[in-house]
Amino acid sequence: MVASEKDVASINIAQQLLKHYDFEKTSEEYQGKQTYIMKVRNREIKLIFTKQDLIYTQNITEHFSPQLIIYISRHSSASGTPTLSVHTPGNLTEEANYGGLPKKISVSPASAMKNALKEMEKLKNEWNLNYKVCYECTHHGPSLNVPTMFVELGSSLPQWKDSKAAEAVAHAAMQAATNENTYSAVLGLGGPHYNEKFTKLSLREDVAFGHMIPKHMIGRVDLEVLRQCIERTLEKVELAVLDWKGIKGADKQPLMEKLATLRINVRKV
Repeated sequence: MVASEKDVASINIAQQLLKHYDFEKTSEEYQGKQTYIMKVRNREIKLIFTKQDLIYTQNITEHFSPQLIIYISRHSSASGTPTLSVHTPGNLTEEANYGGLPKKISVSPASAMKNALKEMEKLKNEWNLNYKVCYECTHHGPSLNVPTMFVELGSSLPQWKDSKAAEAVAHAAMQAATNENTYSAVLGLGGPHYNEKFTKLSLREDVAFGHMIPKHMIGRVDLEVLRQCIERTLEKVELAVLDWKGIKGADKQPLMEKLATLRINVRKV
């Protein structure tokens, strides 16, 4: 689990992890800060702090060799909607303005993301949190060769400082790290950046979304990146779920041809 000293929400979530779980300080340091460790069954969970913005930690795997990286992070949006969200990082096109590498996406841990999403939804309801719980589409850096996910608290300063919401994200991160439930992974295509259809489907059915590509990116994503979205998911992806109304008319036929080339089954929702 990775927290950034530059990120108010990230530090808030990290404090909740240290408060509610049995992390112990280690003698190991990363960027001058002590790391914490906790053992759960056969797993060793490390909590580390970086001086960088999380999206720019492209070199993190030079220092660690984890099975899963969970970034605990703020979420920002112009709307300021209170949000608890989860997604995989990576760049779907040549643009890499916010960290990561051009046309390179991280490996998506679909089941771990779903376990986090379910925990956030559960706590939102139990604690009457006035927050929207949702998946976000794949975006920003880093672009890593290990399963990588962000759990986020947003979307502006009052939420970043909200200790109860930060606790919900902390518990969600721990579910992602420790819950061994696995699901059928699917690729999500179309619709808005915050796709409520995909979120509801995952909470209701036995499927877990890995990479998701929003409507405005469908026409810009080439066959190679689409193949990456399938191959760079931890679980085997045999189905693409299409938010059919949330795909531009001009993009539908080219997309269907690409999916046929990749020999992946299609479900329209």
